[in-house]
This record gives sequence, C-alpha cells and structure tokens, in this order.
Amino acid sequence: MVENRRGNHTVTRLTVHVVWVTKYRYHVLKGEVQKRCRTLLIQICDSEDIRILKGVVSKDHVHMLLEYPPSKSLSDIVKRLKGRTSRLLQQEYPELEKRYWGKHLWAIGYGAWSTGNISEQMVAEYLEHHRPVSNNDVDTFMLE
Repeated sequence: MVENRRGNHTVTRLTVHVVWVTKYRYHVLKGEVQKRCRTLLIQICDSEDIRILKGVVSKDHVHMLLEYPPSKSLSDIVKRLKGRTSRLLQQEYPELEKRYWGKHLWAIGYGAWSTGNISEQMVAEYLEHHRPVSNNDVDTFMLE
C-alpha cells in the first residue's frame, strides 16, 4: 500500500528515481566497496528522513527510487548522498583515493525522474475538469 507522509498541514508522497555514475565510468563499485557504498547510502537516507523504495549499486553507477519530505530539495539530497559516500569510501579504500587523485569519486551531475501514482494525462484531465468557466478563453495553463 502507498504510504503518504503526513505533516501538520501537509500530506505528500514525493518520489523520484535518481541515477549517478562514477567518474570516467570506472568499474570501482565491486566487492567490499559495493557493499560499503550500499551501507553508507542506507545510513545517509535514514539520517535524512529519506525512504529508499528500491535501489541498486552497480559496478559503475547507482540507481535509487526515493521518497523524501517536502522540506528537502532533490539537489541537496543528491549532494549529500554523493558527497558523503565519495569522502568516506575514499578514506576507507586507499585504492580509490589513488585512482581518483582529485578526490572526486562521482561524475558531475545526476539524472532524476519524478514518479508517482498518476500519469500526466490524469492530471491534465483533472485540471480540465476543475477549470472555472470564466477561464475558458485563456490558454495560459492549458496547452497541449
């Protein structure tokens, strides 16, 4: 069942699929490094009140489906996940520090796609149904 996050004045379910890759797409997330990366991601999400709905740590990238509170921005979430894992993994595994001498384990940027229970078509139909009669002539918000 879908669980909504409840605040004093809000009910939300903000979910996003996030992907980021290792610098140069090197296959460094293997064995113990891969396990430790997974553990760190879980710890960071727990401390930031972020729920991991699904996730995969591959040899050269990370996929995560996250549910997060409205008080957090996606860019800050990714910054924390990438920054803390990079720093801690390089401290704990000297071979990473040698390979990534510039202290950057992850490539610049990330991919993010919002997810949810309803489609864009369902939202458009809902908005069309609730549009006031006086706005029928104005196409400002109802473009196809």
